[in-house]
Amino acid sequence: ASIFPHLISRGNATLILRGSNLKDRGTYRCHVVFVCVFAAPIRDMSLELSRLSGYEEMKCIIRNVFPSPHVTWATEPPTFEDLRPVTRKLADKQGLFTVDSRLKLLNGQPNLIYICKATTPYGGPVWTASLREREIRGTEARDLTIPCSAPPYLNNPALEWSFSNGKDPSHILTYDSRSGHSDSTPPWDKHVELDGFRVPFGDGSLRLMDPKHSEHTGSYTCMFSMPYNKHTERTEVTIDNPRSTADQSSYWWVVGLVIAGLVLALVGMLAYLKMRGKDGRQEMRTDKTDVMYRRIQLKITIRTRVFSDCGLILVNYVTHQGGSRCFKFSVRC
Repeated sequence: ASIFPHLISRGNATLILRGSNLKDRGTYRCHVVFVCVFAAPIRDMSLELSRLSGYEEMKCIIRNVFPSPHVTWATEPPTFEDLRPVTRKLADKQGLFTVDSRLKLLNGQPNLIYICKATTPYGGPVWTASLREREIRGTEARDLTIPCSAPPYLNNPALEWSFSNGKDPSHILTYDSRSGHSDSTPPWDKHVELDGFRVPFGDGSLRLMDPKHSEHTGSYTCMFSMPYNKHTERTEVTIDNPRSTADQSSYWWVVGLVIAGLVLALVGMLAYLKMRGKDGRQEMRTDKTDVMYRRIQLKITIRTRVFSDCGLILVNYVTHQGGSRCFKFSVRC
């Protein structure tokens, strides 16, 4: 007896009896067991910077998947520090998982690319999302280059630029890696330029021409993408107004001059008071000496007694220190 194995998957379990005889008579039963293997593959994954926990951390989110994937982290360039992500897996009523994996940013390494990878237990494709954030400043009416570089594991990806200043994001341009053509959206087509020859080599930097403070200050997002892989670079751009900068500089110059004048006045006042204090002490010492001299004279005058005895005058006086002195003078009677 035999069956058709290639027809089993289609529901055909027919049994074939070859060379049958009377011994093969009887009742035959077919018992079919259906095994249903359910899987909800990864459709998308997001990676973003979060500050809600009181510190900066990368947050990698995968939604509505089954079975739950395994999430790992890496950096580009690689670091020797031990990465300690915290990963949570929550299932809903239908059994679909939401995976939330978070990694605290490493201190002292601001230009790192953080990479989140997800692998499935049934051997599906590996999904990768990476992110780098930076801040740059520019000046009105001066062209500015906003850098964006693809990591080495992306080969000939597509590119998209977008802009946001607190409102809904606006599309800037898209680059098609297959045709090598870029398409920008008005009014950005008059202010941006992309070097299409460098994009296939991983350089998607955007040149911002004649920027204005009110229009072009905000967040610029560059995204390289290909199947199962996505790399994002988000740059906070501040366009300074030269006039406001000059006014601010003048303001601080005035403040500095005022402070310098106050310091000089204070130093002059202290020097004057010091000199005046020295003169006062000298006058005080002179006054004390004069007073002591007068006291000596007064004591001499008060305590002096004169005795006349045959041409002899005896003078006895007491000094201000309490000592006694006696002098004799010879005079003619």
